[in-house]
Amino acid sequence: MAVSETRVLPPEFIEAAGKTYLEDLSTAVGDYKGADLSKVYGPQFVAGQDPLQQEAIKKLQAGIGSYQPYIQAAEAATGPQAYKAYMSPYQQDVIDATLQEYDIQAQKGIPGIADRAIQAGAFGGARQGVREAEYGAASARNRAALQAQLLQQGFGQANQLAAQQFGQQMNLAGQVPALQGADIGALSTMGGALQQQRQAELAAQQQLNIQNLNQPLTAAQQYGSGVTSLIAGYPGKSVQEITPNPSGLSSLLGAGSTLAGIYGALK
Repeated sequence: MAVSETRVLPPEFIEAAGKTYLEDLSTAVGDYKGADLSKVYGPQFVAGQDPLQQEAIKKLQAGIGSYQPYIQAAEAATGPQAYKAYMSPYQQDVIDATLQEYDIQAQKGIPGIADRAIQAGAFGGARQGVREAEYGAASARNRAALQAQLLQQGFGQANQLAAQQFGQQMNLAGQVPALQGADIGALSTMGGALQQQRQAELAAQQQLNIQNLNQPLTAAQQYGSGVTSLIAGYPGKSVQEITPNPSGLSSLLGAGSTLAGIYGALK
């Protein structure tokens, strides 16, 4: 018995376009699978440090502990013996000259004692001796007090200079790192801006490489979308297919096979 079957086929030009799409898609997928992804993903698309950033790091490393010499200089200006380094080299000369002048002026007072003794009619007497002894003792005390005053002034000035040196060194110990930090900050800021610019350029190049890699697949997909639109826009063509009846020989062979089966079952 003949069998009749009806199928709906797309127009021939759409069918040809569909075959072309499948070929292009297969080729694009194959190329995509075999592509070297290291050309679009990898460390070459990560911007390295800018030379200014590297310079900032070097300055930072070199500046660690840069305050230490100033701290040591400040320490040298402290302690009970620190003032000696700041004593005037001319202090002893000043003291000697002052005491020498004092002695000269003190000697000038001795004749006045004798003159007063003469006027009192007691020249060479015990009273004159007592007055001269008292004058000498007072002069010695005044001389010692003057010398102590000069030494104290020298010590005070040296101690003040030591304290001033301590303050200056401590100020430098704080200023040097601050100035270095300002330089490092400026270098880091400028270097960071240049690094960001370079990173943007690398990102743009990476995106271009990715688009170039995906371009065949994207084109095939866009082509497929167009073919799909064509299929939806054009009605299919109905085709009827008929399967012919079996020939006489085929029927005879079929009947023989059936009879042989029945005979085998009865036997």
